[in-house]
Amino acid sequence: MKAKNSLALIFFPAFDWAISPTHPEREERLLYTQDQIFEEGVEDIAGIRFFNPDLATAADVERVHFAYPDVDSIVTESHLIAAGGMMRALDAVMSKETDKAFAMVRPPGHHAQRVTYGDRGFCIINIEAVGLEYIRQKHPDLRVAIVDTDCHHGDGTEDIYWNDPDTLFISFHQDGRTLYPGTGEQSELGGPAAYGYNINIPLPPNTGDEGFLHVLDNVVLPILDDYQPDLIINSAGQDNHYTDPLTNMNFSAQGYALLNEKLNPDVAVLEGGYSIEGALPYVNLGIVLAMAGLDYSGVHEPDYHKGKWRQSLRVTRQVEEISAQVLKTWKERKQLAEKEFKGKDRVSRQRQVYYDTAGIMETQRQDFFICGDCPGVNVIHSTNDRSASLLGVQIPRQACPNCQKLGYRLYEEAAQIKVKRKFLQDQSSDQFFRA
Repeated sequence: MKAKNSLALIFFPAFDWAISPTHPEREERLLYTQDQIFEEGVEDIAGIRFFNPDLATAADVERVHFAYPDVDSIVTESHLIAAGGMMRALDAVMSKETDKAFAMVRPPGHHAQRVTYGDRGFCIINIEAVGLEYIRQKHPDLRVAIVDTDCHHGDGTEDIYWNDPDTLFISFHQDGRTLYPGTGEQSELGGPAAYGYNINIPLPPNTGDEGFLHVLDNVVLPILDDYQPDLIINSAGQDNHYTDPLTNMNFSAQGYALLNEKLNPDVAVLEGGYSIEGALPYVNLGIVLAMAGLDYSGVHEPDYHKGKWRQSLRVTRQVEEISAQVLKTWKERKQLAEKEFKGKDRVSRQRQVYYDTAGIMETQRQDFFICGDCPGVNVIHSTNDRSASLLGVQIPRQACPNCQKLGYRLYEEAAQIKVKRKFLQDQSSDQFFRA
């Protein structure tokens, strides 16, 4: 047997890291998958190769995050290896070692935002963003679409790429009114430089294969056809599965596999999914076969019965209505942006961010400086209820000379502001400063 698409598999179960021995996010999430993959003889298929992950550095993390008080204080080696697995996956694809890559790694990352004080939603650093900004040092003009299919809204990835027109972010997830982190509304459209390029598709509980695939066919794929990305990344969370203990959806292994066949991502990375025996071995196997271009029709969960998980007519109508609204907003994004930001030179965004695992409440204000020549400088003012405080200045990759000067001036002026940490993230020259 030979894979139609050559595929790199990067596997890292993080044996030495867990929130607690019985926590849903633990090493067994991948150990059952490992057994399933070897039992099915995947390693013997020509064209599928196993790669070791790389090790991300503090500099790789600082390219993305303002980590308080610093990277070494809050990030473990397991997190650096998980991010390094994503880096290795992107390297394999961009160097044309393989056609596609799937990073089956943990801990996950899509809830980690630009500012990170520690663990929230089982995430400390955003492994997709760390990998993407690493590969952009080699391929700076990459136009990327990140499609997050985790059941929870990818609020960390949304925050990091909120104002980046070169990164289209699409998240379809269980409605935040019914599930952590409580965000991901259709109205969350992005910053002034990328308004409309942040796309949320909140779905009602009990959405099944039919609903997810309707969203893919009628919203996601048409938008990708318009956007024409150079690279598609699937944040392949698997907690939409009908057996997941933390969520309320009815997706199946067959549905996940078909989604990946149609989406045709260049790179997939494991995010959530906490049905350790009932879902992950089958869903991961289905994704592997779909990405490799192989037949996945025989992949079924032991308890799967199609009629049992069929979605209701009420859910179908809700999904269709939401899909039509989201696609309409995408088509009208330029007019909406002009109306939203006309005559403004700066916009602010006030937020509170709760670190559910660490028990930290953050209060944050982001200031986006609007520039006609580049995405503009972003300044973050952040405090939390444990007496931490920081000011972070981000200069974007595509910064014009005036915005480069503005970013450094704002960082120098921060010396007069009473905060415990000050950061400058100059993505245009790949430099990071702290005080």
